[in-house]
Formats: sequence, structure tokens, C-alpha cells
Amino acid sequence: MNNACHSMDRGEILNLTQDDYPLYHALFYGSKVETAKFSKRVSCSIKHLPIRVAFDYEYNTIKAVEAGISKDPTLVLDGAIFIEGLAQAEEIKEAFLKLPLKTALTNNRK
Repeated sequence: MNNACHSMDRGEILNLTQDDYPLYHALFYGSKVETAKFSKRVSCSIKHLPIRVAFDYEYNTIKAVEAGISKDPTLVLDGAIFIEGLAQAEEIKEAFLKLPLKTALTNNRK
């Protein structure tokens, strides 16, 4: 069982073993404390959804400003600003449920 309700580590993938789920890349911008809280909230909110999410972090303020980030924390998903500020669990889940369908690329081994 995937214990998703924790602050996710850099490079950690939520629902790692579910190769049939599409993979998204989450980049959290902000302070270490706020991004840790946010990653835990995200992982708990979406752990039962049929998606995989790879977690990464950026703590550099200059890089955040260059990326158009204005709130701490901010979640960038697959290169686009996705959620700004420390959103509540229901808001996070709803945002992920509204994602366009993305199919997983799997290896068909026979």
C-alpha cells in the first residue's frame, strides 16, 4: 500500500507501481516549510485518483519570479502553474479531477 500522506521527497512518485496511470510532473515553488505542507496535502488529496505524480521542489526565489510565480507555495504541473497558495484538500482534488484525460504510455510485454 502506498503511504501517500507524508511530505513527499524530491523524486518520489505517488502511485509509483501503477504503470497504467498517466504520469504528471509536479514542481513546488516556495519555502521548504510551505512546500512540505503543500506536498503532503496534495499527496493525501489525490492518492486514490488514477494518476501518478512525480514530486520536485524549487526553493530559489529568483527562479520562482522568472517562472511567473507570485504565491508561496505554488504547484506547477507539467510546466504550467496549476495551484497557487496553500489550497485546501477539496480544492486540490477538484483541480486534479478537472485535468484533461492523459493516457499512460506503457510497455506491452508479452
